[in-house]
Parts: sequence; structure tokens; C-alpha cells
Amino acid sequence: MTEDRVKISSFEDLEVFQIAYKVSLELHRESLGFPRHEQYGLADQIRKASKSICANLAEGFGKQNLSNKEFKRYIAIALGSSDEMRVWLRYCLDLGYIQEKEWQHYRDSYQQISKMLQGLHRSWK
Repeated sequence: MTEDRVKISSFEDLEVFQIAYKVSLELHRESLGFPRHEQYGLADQIRKASKSICANLAEGFGKQNLSNKEFKRYIAIALGSSDEMRVWLRYCLDLGYIQEKEWQHYRDSYQQISKMLQGLHRSWK
């Protein structure tokens, strides 16, 4: 689905936000089961980075009435967080906190989110 500004009245209408939010919730719940010594390290970083995508879309969308350029800047920040998530997920896999099947699901989700953010950034004028 292509993001269509005519039909989008809120950041919550953005398909990329909906997907990122769902995956963020999944990862938040998953990270709560990480070892105690990781709760203020890797688990916390995963929760922050995954939520950052959603928060930046919301904040940027709110500022787009002032400047489309500003919204595009927030989309770029969200894209950076999406790509960052793939690094943290690799750590989770290699440290044995998630199984390969889960890693593939999350990796694929963040690849999709990154592509959607790139498309949104290109198309938003």
C-alpha cells in the first residue's frame, strides 16, 4: 500500500507506523524475558530503538504542517532506528536470547519497515 496523504489525517493512519508499532510491542514483551543483567543494557536499547521509530513518525507528522522538510527529517531518523534494530537483533540471536526463527521474523519486519520509510521519505512532498 502506498501512503496517500489525501487519506492520512494522523500518524496512526500510516501503514508503516502500524507495522512498526506492532513489532515494537512484540519486541518489548520478548525483551522482558531477557536475563536480568540485560534489562538495563540490550533489552532497554531494543525497547528504546523500536519505540523511537513510532515516536519519530508521530512527532514528525505533527510538525509537517509547519514544514514538510521537517517531517522528512523525522522519517530519516526513524529509518536510522529501524536499521539500528537489525544490529540489536543480531546480538540477541548470537547471545541466545531469541531463536533463529524469531530473529528472521524481526529482521524481515525491520527490513520491510526500512523500505516503507524510504518510500515515504521519497514520496512525501
